[in-house]
Amino acid sequence: MLISRGKNNFFTNWWWTVDKILLGCIIALITIGVILCFSASPAVAEREGFGSYHFIKRHLIFAPVALGIVISLSMLKLKTIRRIALLGYLVAMILVGMTFFLGEANRGASRWIPFFGFTLQPSEFVKPFFIIMAAWLFNGQKQQPDFPGNFLSIGLFIITASAILFQPDIGMTTVVSVIWAAQLVLSGIPLFWIIILGILAIIGVIIGYFTFPHFQMRILQFFASGNDTPYQIKRANEAFASSNFFGRGPGEGIARSHIPDAHTDFIYAVIAEEYGFFICLAVVLLYATIVIRSLILSCRENNFFIVLSVSGLALSFGIQAVINMASTLQLMPTKGMTLPFISYGGSSILASAIGMGMLLAITRKNSHAEDKDNV
Repeated sequence: MLISRGKNNFFTNWWWTVDKILLGCIIALITIGVILCFSASPAVAEREGFGSYHFIKRHLIFAPVALGIVISLSMLKLKTIRRIALLGYLVAMILVGMTFFLGEANRGASRWIPFFGFTLQPSEFVKPFFIIMAAWLFNGQKQQPDFPGNFLSIGLFIITASAILFQPDIGMTTVVSVIWAAQLVLSGIPLFWIIILGILAIIGVIIGYFTFPHFQMRILQFFASGNDTPYQIKRANEAFASSNFFGRGPGEGIARSHIPDAHTDFIYAVIAEEYGFFICLAVVLLYATIVIRSLILSCRENNFFIVLSVSGLALSFGIQAVINMASTLQLMPTKGMTLPFISYGGSSILASAIGMGMLLAITRKNSHAEDKDNV
């Protein structure tokens, strides 16, 4: 498609400033997610008493909406992104609060609330908005030393992490904590406080182990072997062991028929078994490209807010992907996290779309000159 640089309108300005590589990688992941949903979800749907195409139909609704969110948000300016982040954070935190009263219990946690025939996980939406808010506050103190941005960011983190932790959602709390700590380090805190943060993180893991039985069980399962290995991990290992460079072929795998979460948390095992090593590697490269290129683009402009927000959004996206793939390969305890844009799940794909849409907007080339000095 040819779009003339000579035309000066909203769409052409967006097209020539948005990063095409990032946009292409995101579209590729969404497309792969649709294809994998056809492979992984029918067997799961039938086991749960639904029609074979139950999850496929829903995913075919979520995927175009997600792509629309990505493109729509990528067209916005920094001022608008910050305002959306503030409003979105407040709404998402209200919804997190509602889970304590209206939440549907699942595996010992009440993270979901019913929403027009679907279930919504508000903590997924808190994450991208929180990252922008924290970056905004850190940048505020950098621009105006009298503004207590660092102090306010600490308070924002405590409120956010506490609300998610008490659902309980250890995995999401960990991701939010790691991203906020990374932004804090980038803001230039002394080495002494970095060491203190590390010590507090270790103490937090120990306290979590003895406080949350579900967290303790997952740690023990990770170190289990033989017959004590969790069923889903055992079947995922079998799927990887039976795969080869090119896989069994679409729809020919057996993992989807035996793993309860084959369409969500363990979809990487389906990719390995049915599509083989090269497609698994291609998926890893897509995530790595998004993270690495985003970090490079964040340094293109001398804007502290852009560096912090893009770094946070990119690391959040990458960490979630790594956690999903590593737990499937039994390289770390299972966390119950989806593979961004590929796993089935409305909350996950829409929240990922919000994060990536804002990332594309913030990294647009030469489009934020008027915002450089604004908090």
